[in-house]
Amino acid sequence: MNIEEYNYELPKELIAQTPLLNRSDSKLLVLDKETGDIEENIFKNIKSYLKKGDCLVLNDTKVYPARIIGEKEDTKAVIELLLLENKENNIWEALSKPFKRLHEGTIISFGDGLLKAKVLEKKEEGLVLIEFIYDGIFMEILEKLGTMPLPPYIHAKLSDNSRYQTVYAKELGSAAAPTAGLHFTLELLDELKNMGIEIIYVTLHVGLGTFRPVEETDITKHKMHSEYYILKEEEAIKLNKAKKEGRKIYAVGTTSTRVLETVIKKYGEFKPCQGYTDIFIYPGYKYEAIDGLITNFHLPKSTLLMLVSALAGKDHILNAYNYAIKHNYRFFSFGDAMFIK
Repeated sequence: MNIEEYNYELPKELIAQTPLLNRSDSKLLVLDKETGDIEENIFKNIKSYLKKGDCLVLNDTKVYPARIIGEKEDTKAVIELLLLENKENNIWEALSKPFKRLHEGTIISFGDGLLKAKVLEKKEEGLVLIEFIYDGIFMEILEKLGTMPLPPYIHAKLSDNSRYQTVYAKELGSAAAPTAGLHFTLELLDELKNMGIEIIYVTLHVGLGTFRPVEETDITKHKMHSEYYILKEEEAIKLNKAKKEGRKIYAVGTTSTRVLETVIKKYGEFKPCQGYTDIFIYPGYKYEAIDGLITNFHLPKSTLLMLVSALAGKDHILNAYNYAIKHNYRFFSFGDAMFIK
C-alpha cells in the first residue's frame, strides 16, 4: 500500500491560519460513506444530521503550553522543546530543536533560570528524555514560560490561547488539540443534549503520534507512537447500552475514534480501562466501534487521512477533498469540518 496513494495537492492559501470568530460558523461537508454523495452545510447545523438517541463521543483532553524556548547554560545556544509526555515525577519526553546540540548531561535554562532541564537521554528522531529542576508548582511555571504548541503550518500568532482548546477540555495532558472538537460551542452542545443526543467523553492525550509523519513508502510498515487514553466506567456503560440498542455512535475526531476502536478490539465491548494505544487504522481495517465521524481535513500522506479513508473508502475521501479544494474550504487544525455518515 503505497504512501503516494494518499497524496493530494493543496493550495497554501487554503491552510487556515486563524480560527473563525464563531467556532460553529465553520463550513461542514457531509459525506455519505456508502455512496460518496456530498452535501454542504454550516457546522452549527450538525444537529440536522443527528437524531434522538445518537451518541457523540468527544475527547476531553486539555492542551498545556507545551512549547518552551531556552538556552544551554554553557554556550547560550537557543534550544526549543516541545513537551510530549510526563513519564514520571519531573521526567518528560520531548522533541528538541536543534537536536544535535544536545548531549546527555546538558543543562537548558528557561526564563532566566526559573526552570531548568537536564538531558538524561537522547533518543531517535529528535526525542530527548529530560528532567526538570525548579521551585514551586510546575504547571504554573509552564503557564508563564510556555506557549501553545501550534502546528508548524500555522504561522499566524494566536491572540487567544483558549481558541486552541475545545470548550469541554478538562483532562490536562495533550501536546496538541483534538481539533475536530474546536467547532463546538457550549450552546450547540446544550442544543444537542436537549434533542436527546447522548454526549459521551473519553480521554486521549495527543502526543508524538500527531507530529510524526509517515516516512515508509509502504504504509503498512509505519509504527505509530503510543498515546495514553482513558475510558471511564459510566461512559463505557452508556456506549455498551447504545450498541445493544442499535443506536448510532459518532466519534468527534480521530483521537476519540482511536480510543473506541482500541477498546472494542481488545475486549469485544466497551470496558472501563486506561493505558496506551498505538492503533494504526488504514484501509482494510474493519470498524467495530463507530458508525460515523466528525473530523477536519487532514494533511496529505498522514495517518489521519488513512484513518478516514478506512471508514469511507480512499476514493470517496479524495473526491471529497478535491470538492473541498474547489469550493475553498479551509484545511487542517483551524479549518472546516467533515461529517462522514
